[in-house]
Amino acid sequence: MLKCFKLRNLGIFPNTILSPMDGVTDAPFRRLCRFLSKNRMGLLVSEFVPTDGDAVFCLDGHKQLKFFPEERPFGVQIFGRFPDRMAAAAKKIAENLHPEFIEVNAGCPAPKVAGKGSGSGLLRDLPRLQEILHDVRAALDASSVDIPMTLKCRIGWDDESINVMETLKIAEGEGVEMLTVHGRTRLQGYNGLANWDWIGKVASAAKIPVIGNGDVNSVATARERIETYGVSGVSIGRGAMHNPWIFGQIADAWEGKTAHEITAEEALDVFSLYYQFKLEDGSSELGALGRLKQLAARLCKGFDDPEMLVRQTLLTAQTPEAFFERLESLKNGAAKSMRYDPNRLVNLNGAKETELKFGDQFAGR
Repeated sequence: MLKCFKLRNLGIFPNTILSPMDGVTDAPFRRLCRFLSKNRMGLLVSEFVPTDGDAVFCLDGHKQLKFFPEERPFGVQIFGRFPDRMAAAAKKIAENLHPEFIEVNAGCPAPKVAGKGSGSGLLRDLPRLQEILHDVRAALDASSVDIPMTLKCRIGWDDESINVMETLKIAEGEGVEMLTVHGRTRLQGYNGLANWDWIGKVASAAKIPVIGNGDVNSVATARERIETYGVSGVSIGRGAMHNPWIFGQIADAWEGKTAHEITAEEALDVFSLYYQFKLEDGSSELGALGRLKQLAARLCKGFDDPEMLVRQTLLTAQTPEAFFERLESLKNGAAKSMRYDPNRLVNLNGAKETELKFGDQFAGR
């Protein structure tokens, strides 16, 4: 089984990527995952950066571009529908920020993105996607920093127009050096199950590393996906939202180490670290408290806590001081008799899914 891969000359271990998720995977969350993994994350990628808004791309206008030295190897993901603007943004980012790679987004299903012809909207206009990739690669070649270009895409717009094999051909022809495939269509959004058969077809035909994305929520799932479908690695999104330890768990397994049992106290300690990272990123105390509560709502599902005491105690705090006072009370009291298991969160869709489902949550599709 593959446990690492190469992106140009860069060795990546473990063969995992934290999927960029707007409003979730900011620098504090990425740093949290890297810390919990003991610096064994594979690759980190920025939240996606828009390029269409301004005629002249300005680095200072995009908070998504901020990252910390310990996040490397780090990539910046950009999205847009205008090839010239995408190229100009890629060149400016490469020359000024020196990320390890630039990624083009052809996967975001959000109406405000795909509905305007960027993100997964590009899958309905492959000639435009090809022009974007061509121009971005040319801009990077003309820059003072020669770095890889990568691409993230979905398998197609809907079930009747799956064109991921055509996307692969275009990507390889235009110099893409790694392709991440989310095994859902744009119409699916994040509903139903990812179609890994299509991911496997891409991986078997590709000359470049192919990373599979969709429903990876445990060490066992990561291993099964890599072994069964021949991908070079896995990209993990919602699985990491509910289990930020997952990258370290995978690294431990790949290194042959005994699985570490996360104690209830360790799980609660995460909040202090995340709060520190939020403040270092420039967040206000109340803003950081809001993100603490978001994290608590997800992580608390891992506690053996039928009365939902941890969740109720933390989510009703009105100030950071109250939050951490309650946190200490839990650590010194009820949590001592609790067990914590992030693998309780095996189902990311809320209800058990047994087949692909197509919804109409995207207006004007």
